[in-house]
Amino acid sequence: MLAVDKVSIEYGARALFKDLSFTIRAKERWSLAGPNGAGKSTLMKIIAGIEEADTGRIIKAKQTTIGYLPQEGVKHKGSTVFGEAEKAFDDVKQLQDQLKEVEVELETADPESEAYGDLLEIFGDVQLRLDHHDVSKMKPRIETVLGGLGFKHSDFERETSEFSGGWQMRIAMAKLLLKEPSVLLLDEPTNHLDIETVQWLEQWLRTYGGAMILISHDRSMLDNLTNRTLAFEPGGRVEQYSGNYSFFLCERDARQEQAQRAYKNQQREIEKTEKLINRFRAKATKAKMVQSRIKQLEKMERIELEEEGATMDFRFPQPERSGQTVLKLEGACKYYGDNKVIDGLDFAIERGDKIAIVGVNGAGKSTFSRLIAGDEEPTSGERTEGHKVGIAYFSQTHADELNPNKTVLETMEGSITNEAAGSLRTLLGAFLFRGDDVFKSVSILSGGERGRLALARMLLQSANFLILDEPTNHLDLHSQEVLQKALLDYTGAYVIVSHNRAFLDPIVTKVLEFTPNQPPKVYYGNVSDYIEKKQADLDSEKGKGAAATSQTASASSSPSSGSNRKEQRRLEAKAREAKAAKLKPLKAEFEGVEADIGHLEQEKTDLTAKLVDPEFFKKGEEATEATKRFSQVETELETLFTKWSELSEEIERIEGFKERQHQI
Repeated sequence: MLAVDKVSIEYGARALFKDLSFTIRAKERWSLAGPNGAGKSTLMKIIAGIEEADTGRIIKAKQTTIGYLPQEGVKHKGSTVFGEAEKAFDDVKQLQDQLKEVEVELETADPESEAYGDLLEIFGDVQLRLDHHDVSKMKPRIETVLGGLGFKHSDFERETSEFSGGWQMRIAMAKLLLKEPSVLLLDEPTNHLDIETVQWLEQWLRTYGGAMILISHDRSMLDNLTNRTLAFEPGGRVEQYSGNYSFFLCERDARQEQAQRAYKNQQREIEKTEKLINRFRAKATKAKMVQSRIKQLEKMERIELEEEGATMDFRFPQPERSGQTVLKLEGACKYYGDNKVIDGLDFAIERGDKIAIVGVNGAGKSTFSRLIAGDEEPTSGERTEGHKVGIAYFSQTHADELNPNKTVLETMEGSITNEAAGSLRTLLGAFLFRGDDVFKSVSILSGGERGRLALARMLLQSANFLILDEPTNHLDLHSQEVLQKALLDYTGAYVIVSHNRAFLDPIVTKVLEFTPNQPPKVYYGNVSDYIEKKQADLDSEKGKGAAATSQTASASSSPSSGSNRKEQRRLEAKAREAKAAKLKPLKAEFEGVEADIGHLEQEKTDLTAKLVDPEFFKKGEEATEATKRFSQVETELETLFTKWSELSEEIERIEGFKERQHQI
């Protein structure tokens, strides 16, 4: 479908990647993994035709279409939301206009003329092409996608220029999903979405008919949607993995371990050979042997271990102990004109609370954050801080509020305390501002760099209550993991507004959900617990409705109620039989794959034991064959693990374990 052929990109002396080649086949799901600045977005732009590679080319079939969603910067004006989304079907609309023109011409043409016959042929051809597009489903499809992306029905006829940047990106995403290109390129599609919309998008993409390349800092999305990973490693290397992000992490560790073993084996062999050369160099009778060993060393392809790239590493300074109640809202209201965002809220945050704030955009999450941070006063009601409470607040706008005329270092120096002065450069280094980077002007920093700088500046404040509004939007996956660990070790309280489930799950114990025109609701547990509880509540409501319907039907047809129950049992038994018929061959295949994996892993263990033994390499051809077989086993295991994952998901889907999540 599409091939990347020996593509290279260099910036000065630095190569982002060299001679990169891979093929995207129909319905494949690729993720691009790696730290910020590694070249993921650049590669996506090259595939989309927006940027040109220094060398190499993109090869695609004539019928292959490519759709690209950038991280930001898309703006729409001059049409309504519905009208803009409708542009995804511009080719269909052109056909409709053609059909109308032909209809008008047919009304005035002479039925006996040759022109009339030609018009009839054109009419038939256009009608056939329109039938192929199923025009009757165009309007409901647009409404479904816009609704899934969070637009209310009342938004459909609003001008696109009325919407903020995040909603502009949703409009662009709606057009792209409706257009259904052969290859879908999504660069951080969840940055401007809430949890509910992210779940809807995942479900939509799960059934998408084309191929997809995804860049995301949402590990859950990567694991749920992708089956191949292109990993950007230090030094411009790009490695392919036949699995999702979690598979890539495990396999990368295994490859690194194998490379380290091979490196140590080679170093021992080199050392041994060099000792032999030095020992017999002066002996004329051994000259031939010495020269042979010297040539052997010269020809040897040296294994080099790649240095790990720069990663963010920090710990929050442990704060002073606060009182039991950190902050309390009593009857708190926040109005903007007639818009009642928060109305009569009573809520207390206790020492040690770890709270996630979730809900649809516009429900009041950021308003609540500003309110508890003290950035805004309540319209009415009380906000009371507890004893010895120090607040540090990171908002979505703090990165934009940095002084563009200052350098990175000057920005930090303006906020630093005396006790932190000695570790300022260390802290900046932890946030990937190293060497001369600290002298960069804020005005030339990327959005991600500004976000990291604003977060680093916030950490300089001594605080026992953190309020973080979307802190992970510009952090790569490794940096998110480090931030997670820091928050796990932090002894103060914190509130985090985020839609990133994989980031939130390990670090929160309570979820506060905001819903428009309803009081916020507390759920105990992490975000996955909250999602399950929400679905259980929804199922319960459906069950009550079904029970009420069943009772009504029973009352109206009591004479045949026995036969109805008998029929119901028959249908249930038939459904169980159908499920069993599907599961039996899948489980048999699953067990076979597991057995094959077990055999290959044992073979891999046996081969590893041989290959780590320096004496084994003296066996010549046997050692060569073992090395070759080890590589084959690795490849076969990759394939089997991919198959194992696919079968496991299919079995769980049929058994119903994942049904609730798929419905969300």
